Amino acid sequence: MAGPLTGIRVLDLTRALAGPYCTMMLGDMGAEVIKVESPDGGDDSRAWAPPFIGKESAYYLSCNKNKKSITLNLRSDAAKKILTDLIKVSDVVVENFRPGVMKKMGFPYETLKAINPKVIFCSITGFGTKGPDAQKPGFDLIAQGMSGFMSFTGEVGGGPIKVGVALADINSGMFAAYGILTALYHREKTGEGQVVETSLFETMVAELTFQAGRYFATGIPPKPEGNRHPLIAPYESFHCQDGFINIAAGNDNLFAGTCEAIGLPELVKDPRFINNGIRVKNREALTALMEGKTKTFKVKDLQKKLDERGVPNGPIWSLDQTLTSEQAHALEMVKEVEHPTCGKIKVIGIPVKLSKTPGAVELPPPTLGQHTEEILTGVLGYTKGEVERLRKEKVI
Repeated sequence: MAGPLTGIRVLDLTRALAGPYCTMMLGDMGAEVIKVESPDGGDDSRAWAPPFIGKESAYYLSCNKNKKSITLNLRSDAAKKILTDLIKVSDVVVENFRPGVMKKMGFPYETLKAINPKVIFCSITGFGTKGPDAQKPGFDLIAQGMSGFMSFTGEVGGGPIKVGVALADINSGMFAAYGILTALYHREKTGEGQVVETSLFETMVAELTFQAGRYFATGIPPKPEGNRHPLIAPYESFHCQDGFINIAAGNDNLFAGTCEAIGLPELVKDPRFINNGIRVKNREALTALMEGKTKTFKVKDLQKKLDERGVPNGPIWSLDQTLTSEQAHALEMVKEVEHPTCGKIKVIGIPVKLSKTPGAVELPPPTLGQHTEEILTGVLGYTKGEVERLRKEKVI
């Protein structure tokens, strides 16, 4: 079954993670993604290893499925001619260079628009195209730090901690895909292409949500709270005999259910815990009383009691438990594909399910330049002799 973006061609000039994640999302929904790489090593993430699977880095394999790879030496005029020809037949061009790099390459938006007036041009940067930090190189760690996220992440009283995945990169890729689809919808109505811009810094600021709200309301920057929610109690991790369990009692009824499940029904009427606001003020006492009980349970036994009362809860799994779980399997969140050099590899599945036009894992992450000849002959009409000449001249 064809995905909803079948017929959309995306020219992918990105590398590392934010841009590749964006274009992978589009590819997952059926877009034809043509990944343009340098013949000298290609995407930076190909070298981010160990671990390797075969000769490919596990990092690269994790964010480049459903794409085709073409190598172009963009220092040559012949390669720039090929890129121009690809722009002519593409719906979307995505890049994540520093501001100004596309202009230096000879492909600012004005040039792209002249080549293809309907093209959607998406630019992902570290800090946007305006302001004193616009020219700064942007990596996930830098954006997490400057966004304030690291200042309120970590243990109470501890130092700044970053999130364990590249949150700024991944979510910038999501915002970019969101912007591209919005621009494509506008083009469907008007025929007009346009520029889509986002950045790692803007993404992280946009995700501050209630933490920004707390600061706007009080003028006081939030501090690290560990695993507990600063505005809800009990809403944190608790020790059990054989591990940890997360309990999220987001209202008074759920608190009552929690108290019944752990064998402390009297806490419901305790004046220290009579409503959420008071529970937050008396969190330390509440947590101590609750952990005195949760430590007497095995995780699965406590889960059962909480589930019976409709209290949101769950164990804290290691990654092997997550990726081999029945739930992940039921949702097809781990897929196996045949890679041309690595053999069978596992990749993450598609988290958005459409009933009429579902996405699919159709292509494994490509080897460097794997589809160069296919794209030149099939998309641009080059002959095999011309392709061989370009290869000898080190254009591709």
